[in-house]
Amino acid sequence: MSHDSSPQETRPSGDNNSRSGLAAAGRVDSDAGPGGLPVPSTAEGRVGLAALLDAPERALIAVDFDGTLAPIVPDPAQARALPAAVAALRALTPLVGTMAVLTGRPALTAVEYGSLDQVPGIVVLGHYGRQRWHDGELVTPPPPEGLAVARDRLPAVLADAAAPDGTWVEDKTDALAVHTRRAADPAAALERLRAPLLRLAAETGLRAEPGRLVIELRPPGADKGIALVELAGQDRRSSIMFCGDDLGDRPAFSAVRQLRAAGQPGLGVCSGSAEVADLADEVDLVVDGPDGVASLLGAMAAAIASPGR
Repeated sequence: MSHDSSPQETRPSGDNNSRSGLAAAGRVDSDAGPGGLPVPSTAEGRVGLAALLDAPERALIAVDFDGTLAPIVPDPAQARALPAAVAALRALTPLVGTMAVLTGRPALTAVEYGSLDQVPGIVVLGHYGRQRWHDGELVTPPPPEGLAVARDRLPAVLADAAAPDGTWVEDKTDALAVHTRRAADPAAALERLRAPLLRLAAETGLRAEPGRLVIELRPPGADKGIALVELAGQDRRSSIMFCGDDLGDRPAFSAVRQLRAAGQPGLGVCSGSAEVADLADEVDLVVDGPDGVASLLGAMAAAIASPGR
């Protein structure tokens, strides 16, 4: 489904006029409601959370992996979901209509690094929704031809751009991620490589998408917003929540707002980070990184399972 046909997007309207810099300042939405659940700072978010808790069996909850379930680490191969996050997913998945992990990683990598095979019923959408894993079965399309061309040309592009020491490439099979986190000046290194990587993407029919000290070359249509809207439509969910932390999650936050404008309650949750502080402006609730996400999911599971709800 394309966002071009979606209702006009509206930004969350909170009780405060500005929320910029929340994550950079280390601020989170710490007000707690019944059962210890954090209270969203926007009216729309409070309505969305209430709708989800009122009819969890018809709800869709989707979460990012890196920076949301798993802390960001210098080597992505060492990233692992927090044990508390896995425990919360195990508790919450059987209580809601659809529980999904929506990640830029290959689906099987997320399953392995997140111990998601220990969460019966969970759906894992990998490569920004191009792959789907559920109950041990993986469905994946072939990669586009342009990706192989980009893979062959990328070393020369980085050499011609004098990529600083510490720059490295993560081959995700269906995408190529150029990281600068290990460089002496990661932000400057990323800016040096931005234009050459944009040209390479344009010449090979790919998209160049920025993230947290990374630029990723990926196929057109690999988009978390599109994937989220399609998943909500397939399962006919009445409310939706998405948790993310990165620039690649922006389309999913936008999708939540668009679905909400069309009458479907929902909320966006940011796993707070000083690296992408302005994401706090686009969501209804900011929690304190992956630990905060694990606590939120666990509190939701407890609230839903409570006999008196």
